[in-house]
Amino acid sequence: MEWADGKHRCRWANPNHPRYLHYHDEEWGVPVHDDGKLFEMLILESFQAGLSWECVLNKREAFRAAFDEFDLERVCTYDQKKLEQLAQNPGIIRNKLKLQAAVNNANRFREIQREWGSFSAYLWHWTDGAVLYETGKASSPLSDKVSKDLKQRGMKFVGTTIIYAYLQAVGVIDSHEPGCFLEHLPAQN
Repeated sequence: MEWADGKHRCRWANPNHPRYLHYHDEEWGVPVHDDGKLFEMLILESFQAGLSWECVLNKREAFRAAFDEFDLERVCTYDQKKLEQLAQNPGIIRNKLKLQAAVNNANRFREIQREWGSFSAYLWHWTDGAVLYETGKASSPLSDKVSKDLKQRGMKFVGTTIIYAYLQAVGVIDSHEPGCFLEHLPAQN
């Protein structure tokens, strides 16, 4: 579909939502190696479960404020009192199980950092540092493996569909649709 600016984008990019278009054009599918950004996206994707990404994106700034800019060390220390405060915050998704999972997952994320040197090293080892190109999927053998491993490490809300969306969001999987101006085109020989 061609947009007012003359660019063709993936069908899911909402033309009436500037923040969503910016996300599509500037973030989604761009390879991320920064652990802070990887942590933020993992938490946000886990809150998406059962909801639309647009809903989460609309609350992103409130999430950043509520979760101390996704400062891993701070989130790891959240106690019951902090969880109760978060559950009262109308700017974020207040599902108590997801809030508890965010703190749990922060601690598991930190354990993975300690084991691998960084979460980025852990995440990108699954593809030997390569970006995979595929469209039209909600899960894959890769997301199955990563999801299973994260669950075995104790993470919650990391099912294969959530992890597939996460891998797309952080650029491990590039899923820009055919015709999108950001579609990966194979090198010409």
